[in-house]
Amino acid sequence: MAFTLRSFFLLLAICGLFTKVSSVQKTKVKNNNCPKGWSRLDCHCYIYQPVARDLPDAENVCNILGGNVVSIHSALENAFVHELFREDRSSDDDDTLWIGLNDAIEADTFVWIDGSEFDFNGFDTGDSEPVTSSDACVTLAEDDGLWNVEDCSEEYPYICITEVLTHSH
Repeated sequence: MAFTLRSFFLLLAICGLFTKVSSVQKTKVKNNNCPKGWSRLDCHCYIYQPVARDLPDAENVCNILGGNVVSIHSALENAFVHELFREDRSSDDDDTLWIGLNDAIEADTFVWIDGSEFDFNGFDTGDSEPVTSSDACVTLAEDDGLWNVEDCSEEYPYICITEVLTHSH
C-alpha cells in the first residue's frame, strides 16, 4: 500500500511538471470570473467538494475539474480556505478537510500535490513540520484552520483550486 501511494504521488508530481506546458499560451487575467459555483481569491478559483474521498481520489476529481486539491501559500489563503470550508460544509460533513500537502514520496519531506513550493506552514505544532511515518497527508481542521497529519487512505471532503486563465490566440 505504501509503495502504491508513493508511486501514485510520484506520477502526479511528474504529470504536474508537464501540465504547465501547452501548445496554447495561457495568460492570467485578474478581472476574469471563476466558473459557476467556484469562489475567487486573487488569481485562483476554489470549490468545496463535500463527498469524502481519500486524497488520491480527491486529486483525480480535482484534475477532472481542471485543477488540483488546494495548495496554500499564505495566511490569507489559509483563512480563505478555512472560511470557504466553514461556510459550505453541512452539519453532516466531516469537520476535517484534505489539503494537497503530503509526504508520500519521502517521509518527513512535505510537498504540494500540484508541485508548487512549500512556502507557508499551518501545522498545529508551532513553527515546525510534524514528524511522521511515510504516506502522511495533511488536513485542515474546521474549528481552528490549523493543519494536521492523517493517513492518506482516510476519506474527507476537500477543496479544489484552479488558476483564473484565459487563452491567447
